[in-house]
Formats: sequence, structure tokens, C-alpha cells
Amino acid sequence: MSTLAPLVLPPKPRGRWKPWLGLAVVLLITAVTLSPQWGIAFSFEAIVKNWQNGADKVLALLQPDWSFFPRTIPPLVETLQMAVIATFVGAVVSLPLSLWAARLTNPNRYTRGLLKTVLNAVRSIPDLLYASVLVAMVGVGALPGIIALVLFNVGIIVKMVSESIEVNDAGPLEAGRAAGGTQLQINRAIALTDAWPAFVNQTLYVLELNVRASTVLGLVGAGGLGLLIDAVRTFYRYDQLSLIILEILVVVVVIDTVSASIRKRLV
Repeated sequence: MSTLAPLVLPPKPRGRWKPWLGLAVVLLITAVTLSPQWGIAFSFEAIVKNWQNGADKVLALLQPDWSFFPRTIPPLVETLQMAVIATFVGAVVSLPLSLWAARLTNPNRYTRGLLKTVLNAVRSIPDLLYASVLVAMVGVGALPGIIALVLFNVGIIVKMVSESIEVNDAGPLEAGRAAGGTQLQINRAIALTDAWPAFVNQTLYVLELNVRASTVLGLVGAGGLGLLIDAVRTFYRYDQLSLIILEILVVVVVIDTVSASIRKRLV
């Protein structure tokens, strides 16, 4: 009669303390950031002290001035035009650069690294700063806003699309090389087809961002609704500002709905 082997419990997995250490580090950084001596001295005291001012502003925002609507139509149209033009130009520029920045579609690490370094520099500069400099260079209007949005779009689209290319299966590309195809032929016939859904998805997402961003760029003179927002804000017309916010909300919701419908067709 054979005897059963004693039950041996599996060893506890190592590194169970690491999540707790990470949480402790995050809490420590947060505490230091909020401390009066070392951080930003965050406090609700100012909000409590000036709550009446905030209540008045919120009350004004809840009462839109509908008679102001005709005045907002030309700037709103200009904002949409800026967003559409910048999205189109940014997408056209970003498509070949996305193939250039991905390892699977550009085996040359030196040119790939150079492009990524340039794009990292482009993404590190806020679009509002681009617009401020461009307004000083080319003047007030929609043109500096469009250029700033194009730079902003290229940095985002190339990064996201190139990363989606790199996680794709490399088998079809290797088969194309084995068949004697050049890198340009392989990219056009194989890689571009695989990257197309991600490219369209990111382009639609950037269009939504452009509508929001173009309203802010106008605060520094880059055209669109931002110029009007700056004007009504200067005169404390929060009822008119509320109407502009509602218009932006409606436009963004419509664009998001159409984008979601297009994305479903791509799946």
C-alpha cells in the first residue's frame, strides 16, 4: 500500500511588496506636493473665502444670452474651418512619417531615430506657445492657428500610428521582402493596408481635439472663437460666454457621434 506524498504549498510569489511600495511613493510625492513648505500649498481656503464670486459666475453661466447667437456664427465657422484644414494637412503629412517612424516599415534605425527625436521636440512644445510665436511672425488671424494645429497633429498622429504599426504581425512584411519587394513597395502594398484603420481612427480623434484647441488658440490672436471668447471675458459677459460654451459642446458631440459611426465601420 503506497503512502500519499505530503501536501506541499507552493511558494508565495515574490515581489508582492512592490505595488505597496509604489503606492507609498505616490502618496509621499502627493503629500510633499501639497505641503506648504515644499509644494504648492494647496488649500480650499481660497475657495471657501470667495465662494460668493464663484456662485455669481456659475449663476451667470446658467443663463445664456440667446440674442448673442448671430454674433457667434462667423467665429464658429472659422473655428471649424481651422480644425478641418489643420486635420487634413496634418494627416497628409503624418501618413508617410508614420511609416518612416516605425521599426517594421523603416529598418534604418538612424533615420528612424532622427525623426523620433524631431517629433519629440515638436510634441514637447504646447500648441498655445506655437500659436503665440506664429501670431508674432505672420500676424493675427486663422493662419497661425492652422500652422500650430498642424504641428500639434503631426506629433500626435505619427506617434500613435507608428506605435500601432510596430505591434502588428511582421510576417507579411518579411514575406514581401523574401519575394524581392523593395521597402517602398512593401509599405505601400502591405503595411499601409494594416495601418489604415489606426490612421483613420487617430485622424478623427485629432479632429475632435482641433475643435477644442482652436477655440483656445484664439485667445492669443490665432483666429476662431477664441478671439470672441477673449472679448466677452474681458467685459465679464458670462452669459454670452455660456452660449459659446454650449455651441462648442454641441459641435464636439456631433463630431464625436459621426467619428464613432465611422470607427464602427472600420472594425
